[in-house]
Amino acid sequence: MKKKVGIMGGTFDPIHTGHLVVANEVLNFYGLEEIIFIPAGNPPHKKGTVADSLDRYVMTEIAVLSNNRFKVSDIEIKKDGKSYTLNTLRELTKKYPDAEFYFITGTDAVIELPSWREPEELLKLCRFVAVSRPGISMEDAKAKISEINKMFKGNIELFQAPMLQISSTDIRQRLMDGKSAKYLLPESVEQYIIKNNLYEE
Repeated sequence: MKKKVGIMGGTFDPIHTGHLVVANEVLNFYGLEEIIFIPAGNPPHKKGTVADSLDRYVMTEIAVLSNNRFKVSDIEIKKDGKSYTLNTLRELTKKYPDAEFYFITGTDAVIELPSWREPEELLKLCRFVAVSRPGISMEDAKAKISEINKMFKGNIELFQAPMLQISSTDIRQRLMDGKSAKYLLPESVEQYIIKNNLYEE
C-alpha cells in the first residue's frame, strides 16, 4: 500500500493562514500521511519574488512547526536557474518510491497547466488537487479542468476549500504601507518579517 503524500508548492512570499488551512483540509479529505511544502526557488511563471529564497524557506518552516504532519523541503531553493515542477516531482519520486503524490495548487495555476513543461508526463507522476480560488467560478474551473484532463489523460480533481480572501500580494502591500497583517499569517511568521525588515518600502 503506497503512502499518500501531499506536495504544496508555492512562492510563499510570505506563507499565510490561507495556505495552512487549505493544506489541512486536503490532508483530512484525502487521508494523506503528510504534506511537504516546497518553497519555489526561481519559478518560471512568477515575475520576481520579493523576499529571498532563504527567508521564504525559514518562514515556511516556522509556519508549519506546530503540525507534525507538515514538512518543508528545500529541494527547489537549492537549485540554480529556473525550478520546474516536473524536475522536482522526478526527484521526489526517486526519494519516496513508495509514495503516491497529491500535488496541491490553485485552480488558477492548474488552468495554466498546458503551458507547463511536459504536462502529460507531470500528470503521470501525481494526482493534481486543484483548490478553488476566489475570483474563479466553479463552473469555469470544472469546464477547463475537464478539458485539460482529456487533453493530457490526467487525473486532476477540483477541491472546494474554505474561501479565505487572503493573498501574499495583499499582505506584502499592507506591510509596505506600514499596516498590520495580524491574523492573516501565523504570529511567528509576522514576527520574523518584522525582525528582518522584510517587505518594507
